Amino acid sequence: MNIEDYMLSCPSKKYLGIECFGCGTQRAIVMVFEGRFAEAFHMFPAVYTLLLFFATVGLNFIDKKRNYGNLLVGLAIINAVIMVTSYFYKHLYLH
Repeated sequence: MNIEDYMLSCPSKKYLGIECFGCGTQRAIVMVFEGRFAEAFHMFPAVYTLLLFFATVGLNFIDKKRNYGNLLVGLAIINAVIMVTSYFYKHLYLH
């Protein structure tokens, strides 16, 4: 069984032919879990901060004594900046 057979396709890329800001996320996460860390970063540079964000969201549900709101907002902003920067870098400088 291959996990890539069950990945969702990007509607933007499928119907418009344009990659979105999150294209490559699923494949990059799979690469991280397979131990292909450099390839995951090249596929989707925000993969590590995104995993940290999801881990913090999970921690927020488990640990009710602390407030992780500010940390989550900060991680969301960092993710957005990395995603937008890498998107424009990929489309303006690499193509």
